[in-house]
Amino acid sequence: MVHSIRIFLSFSSLPLVALAWSGCMVVFSGRILIAERPSIAASDWPWWRGHEQTGIAASDQQPPLRWSETENVRWRVRVPGRGHGSPTVLGNQVFLATADPSREEQLVISFNRQTGEKNWQTAVHSGGFSNKSKNKLNNKASLASSSVATDGQKLFINFLNDDALWTTALDLKGQVLWQQRISDYVLHQGYGASPAIYGPLVIVTADNKSGGVVAGLNRNTGAVVWKRERPAKPNYASPVILRAAGRDQLILCGCDLVTSLNPLNGKELWEVAGSTTECVTSAVTDGKHIFTSGGYPTNHVSAVAADGSGKIVWQNNSRVYVPSMLQRDGYLYATLDAGIAVCFRCEDGKEVWKSRLGGTFNSSPIMVGDLIYAANEEGQTFVFKASPKSFEEIAENRLGESVFATPAICGGNIYTRVAHRQNDQRQEYLYCLGE
Repeated sequence: MVHSIRIFLSFSSLPLVALAWSGCMVVFSGRILIAERPSIAASDWPWWRGHEQTGIAASDQQPPLRWSETENVRWRVRVPGRGHGSPTVLGNQVFLATADPSREEQLVISFNRQTGEKNWQTAVHSGGFSNKSKNKLNNKASLASSSVATDGQKLFINFLNDDALWTTALDLKGQVLWQQRISDYVLHQGYGASPAIYGPLVIVTADNKSGGVVAGLNRNTGAVVWKRERPAKPNYASPVILRAAGRDQLILCGCDLVTSLNPLNGKELWEVAGSTTECVTSAVTDGKHIFTSGGYPTNHVSAVAADGSGKIVWQNNSRVYVPSMLQRDGYLYATLDAGIAVCFRCEDGKEVWKSRLGGTFNSSPIMVGDLIYAANEEGQTFVFKASPKSFEEIAENRLGESVFATPAICGGNIYTRVAHRQNDQRQEYLYCLGE
């Protein structure tokens, strides 16, 4: 099954622009941009937070409810270095970004989806681990916190290297195709924004204190199709394209703003002062509102009208700083950083229920059908119902001693990146969990 989207947009210079995501052709004032036909199945996990960038997995699958180091483990494989990026799954490959400080390498690795055997490993950057960057890196951050995105033929990854943000494209065999320097980057805590794919473009952000940018790059060549400046403020959220108020909107949250852009040309649709300065989470929508959350200098969850009216529908001071939220049937589900599950009503922000899970949360929850899988930093994963009636826990599992990455759940399996303590050393593993 191929993931397909068809969009029709109006431009002042052109009466009609058609974007066909199945074999993409876009016309801008007589100029044609052609992108290859993507071959992404419903059983794949092509980029950060899944097919729709919402953290919602295909409901017609049955991933395991229970697992351990020995139960329901299909395979596990050692991962060199450290990274917090999520697994990306395409066809028979699983892709992961990692950074090896001992060798000063930032890598993309491909594993066999069925066996876990390593297919290939490519050093995207060698060197460039400046002392300035290493000294300012938050002790919970990594130099490989972005997730790989794929259009079915190419892979795209963001790395902070040599005090700049770079986007690199590779083919499915690990060959580097192009590399684009996006901007200078003054490190504050870390960098973790993942690329987003829309039509012929890969869209990347580099919010930082020296003055950030958001850019749309040609997927085939890496050439900059459009670029916009961003406020000179630290921020970490990934760009997401959401269908809201009847149109596709590129949503950027953080820097004290919620910004909506046309993803094809970067032109502003609307912007409102509706978030806090530093955000990590990805925005979600119910079609009418854009929901954002952040954690510095204030804890802040907000609902902004998606129609461009500038209305802040509701806001509260819950600390949903790192784990992104989920939306289902008019309700928001979140895991607070401090280990509390909570359900809000989308319409007015009313807190419907909350329940303590325990631990500290960095990984974002994933929804499968009416179940939510949420892993804390200490290696506990809680499975509970996505229901506004009450909190109902279904299962609780433990795997590893350190979890920062969000799992990918597709094809009935859970692909999760965890770390074990071995001989007083931290060692990362990629697990495939399945019945």
